[in-house]
Amino acid sequence: MNIIDELAWRDAINQQTDAEGLKELTNEKSVSLYCGVDPTGDSMHIGHLIPFMVLKRFQLAGHRPVILIGGATGTIGDPSGRQSERSLQTLEEIQANVDALTAQLKKLFLTEGDNQMRMVNNYDWTHKINVIEFLRDYGKNFSINTMLAKDVVSSRLDSGISFTEFSYQILQSLDYLHLYQHEDVQLQIGGSDQWGNITSGLDLIRKKEGSEAKAFGLTIPLMLKADGTKFGKTAGGAIWLDPNKTTPFEFYQFWANTDDRDVVKYLKYFTFLSKERIDELAQKVETEPHKREAQITLAEEMTRFVHSEELLAQAQRITAALFSGDIKSLTADEIEQGFKEMPTFEATKEAKNIVDWLVDLGIVKSKRQAREDITNGAISMNGERVSDVGLEVTEEHAIGGRFIIIRKGKKNYSLVKMS
Repeated sequence: MNIIDELAWRDAINQQTDAEGLKELTNEKSVSLYCGVDPTGDSMHIGHLIPFMVLKRFQLAGHRPVILIGGATGTIGDPSGRQSERSLQTLEEIQANVDALTAQLKKLFLTEGDNQMRMVNNYDWTHKINVIEFLRDYGKNFSINTMLAKDVVSSRLDSGISFTEFSYQILQSLDYLHLYQHEDVQLQIGGSDQWGNITSGLDLIRKKEGSEAKAFGLTIPLMLKADGTKFGKTAGGAIWLDPNKTTPFEFYQFWANTDDRDVVKYLKYFTFLSKERIDELAQKVETEPHKREAQITLAEEMTRFVHSEELLAQAQRITAALFSGDIKSLTADEIEQGFKEMPTFEATKEAKNIVDWLVDLGIVKSKRQAREDITNGAISMNGERVSDVGLEVTEEHAIGGRFIIIRKGKKNYSLVKMS
């Protein structure tokens, strides 16, 4: 299957500047293509992954991906999808973010062989251009009327846009021209909000290199969940690739809890499973939705891809322990991940009667209620039912010397940190 045909089957194409020309080119040769990300933070989230998954598919099909980190454009701020100006970062902050994103992306792409991933930073060529060169050699090729008509600018005219953000599309166009001239890049891909920036880059290439220059643009559809909300956002915020911001367990659970109406779409977008396997899982969603095989497969594939086989196994251990109640099988680090969002209490390591301990922490409201709950078998500690109201809670009860997990009833978990 040609890469363009595969993307079409996966519903991963929104717009193309020349669909027939691009398909012909990808049949003829191994194409160099690029996708960019600005270092606005020190981690990507799963929304950023969407165009990079397409880039990865091109790589697996034998094409040559170039990843652009926007060390220069990141100092300006892309106005796409925003109704207000971005807060400018310091150069030190931007460089720290560049380093973090570079390390993150290197984990996701092949870095050896003829089609190995290449990484570039647009600061390397942009910072050498002085203001006169910028205005004469590049600004002269852009019509203000055309720039104003772009959605990314026109949507901001009422609320206001600075010359700094207005000029962003010129800098991104310059990127495409530079990569076309020096890295043989003939295709830029991006989210649907990048269409105006991509076509501006193509216009600049043709003005500089001639109207017959073979350069193309492709955008990926905006992804929305079945309920109409934006993909990748939860009540707790974004789902980050950085395990320190979103733990591998939380990452796994995000995908495992995918709505039946979305799971097949996500399998197409985010996994490298075959059409046959995805069709098989789609059938399971229809006939055996209670088994959630599609969701579990999606969670496994994504956690393995972004993190590692080892961290996938850890996320699965935490999930299994929470389901079975076998809390003692977990390490302290795994408990910290699995109970991160649970109500948390602080306790000293001083020995104390279980009744007083529960009340003093605020897990149970009164001593009478605590005694009743213990007598009725409603209190469990680290997965084991507590039946003795005279039990002394000590440091020895803490898993790894750090945590005690209390369950009240069937579902009310509390994490107690011992210090």
